[in-house]
Amino acid sequence: MAADQKERSAKTASRRKARGEEELRMHAMAGTRQALAELMDWHGIEEQGEAMTLALHHLHALGPKDSAPFFAPPRHEITITENVSRKLELAFAREALRLNTDE
Repeated sequence: MAADQKERSAKTASRRKARGEEELRMHAMAGTRQALAELMDWHGIEEQGEAMTLALHHLHALGPKDSAPFFAPPRHEITITENVSRKLELAFAREALRLNTDE
């Protein structure tokens, strides 16, 4: 007689526990999902878990120094235009005058 769903689930859970398998979950925005999909497509990988596992192991193989650039978050450079700078200076001067007259 075939095993019912509960028995199969229990057997699978037992095997996973014996192997030390742990489920990792993550929430991903559309850009991250797209990057993963493209990587999978480029390399003919069908399962997301396999692609992420391979990526992690290959990054780890690079070692701490060579993998560091992949974990450096991109920094956005903020530049204030001359026009905005003038408006900020004017607003600061008006506020300083207002504070002086309030005293």
